[in-house]
Amino acid sequence: MPSSTTLPRLTLVLGGARSGKSTYAENLLRACGTPPIVIVTAEALDAEMTDRIAHHRAARPATWTTIGAPRALPDAIKEHQHAKRPILVDCLTLWLSNVLLDGTDLDSASHELIAALALAPGPIVLVSNEVGLGIVPDNALARRFRDALGRLNQRIAASADRVKLLTAGLPLTLK
Repeated sequence: MPSSTTLPRLTLVLGGARSGKSTYAENLLRACGTPPIVIVTAEALDAEMTDRIAHHRAARPATWTTIGAPRALPDAIKEHQHAKRPILVDCLTLWLSNVLLDGTDLDSASHELIAALALAPGPIVLVSNEVGLGIVPDNALARRFRDALGRLNQRIAASADRVKLLTAGLPLTLK
């Protein structure tokens, strides 16, 4: 559990699948005391994802406001940046996947997100997967996604005030 109740302007929480990154990010926001705006990017396209979304939603306090933005993440950040509430984005991985599968230009979408984050006063906590630690994917689409997410994570980490890497539920401070 995080020990500080003050959040920096921009925090990036990275980790692999089921590493504890969402729980860690939510605990950061619980500790700050102000109910956040949670911007979620997942879509319930099958029964398993429906269950995952329900589990995440049930774990959050009722005072937290949840906004769905599977593709329009930069717009959602801009719309809610002055609400005097922290923002949790969960997660960049699904957002980028949604954008990629829609055929949207990944570079321009990433630039738009980076610009929205640069203008937001914060605090914002972003959750993203670290997908570059495994084997090289065997198909072009998966390699394109892995590379684009790696570049996006690098750009956000460079401007973040704090970066945490979660492994087996344990946070490692990168920045």
